[in-house]
Amino acid sequence: MGCIISKNSERTPGYEEPNVLAAATPFTASEVKALYVLFKKLSSSIIADGLIHKQEEFQLALFRNRNRRNLFADRIFDLFDMKRNGVIEFGEFVRSLGVFHPNAPTEDKIAFAFRLYDLRHTGYIEREELKEMVLALLHESDLVLSEDVVETIVDKAFREADTKDDGRIDPEEWKDLVLKNPSLIRNMTLPYLKDITVAFPSFLGSSECEDSEL
Repeated sequence: MGCIISKNSERTPGYEEPNVLAAATPFTASEVKALYVLFKKLSSSIIADGLIHKQEEFQLALFRNRNRRNLFADRIFDLFDMKRNGVIEFGEFVRSLGVFHPNAPTEDKIAFAFRLYDLRHTGYIEREELKEMVLALLHESDLVLSEDVVETIVDKAFREADTKDDGRIDPEEWKDLVLKNPSLIRNMTLPYLKDITVAFPSFLGSSECEDSEL
């Protein structure tokens, strides 16, 4: 026999209809349904309340970095938490994840990355924040460079980006820098999002059953 789902099954807080989210993101309605199943699994890993809490470390599953330190784990969570209430709801999850889809507009990726690296929430990227970004990119590439070499890279990148010579990088300068150096937003694209069911088979094995809730 197949699964039996009660017609009164409760949807998670912040639930949005698949067609609404599909219209606002690169995902199709069926992919949004699959993401709902994934979301329910992730949001119940520690606290089963239909919300993703920071300690549930959802980025470990999404960004495939279980065996490495994610320098921006907290920032990723904060940016997904659009309502700034300390948890991630389903609608926030899908809308934010959509930025990482291969078909998402480059301008959306550039804007998201700017907010990601604006660690102090000043509306600008300062030199130390740029250094953190460079270190993160090196870490993702498993490259280990001396402090002197890192400083040289940071200085060169900062001089190139800070075209207004005011000691900080604004969104316009950041966009120009990224368009010249696309590798700076390489980590803003997750290729496997083009086929979610293949990417997360262990999570979505029961999606046929759970989809009946949608």
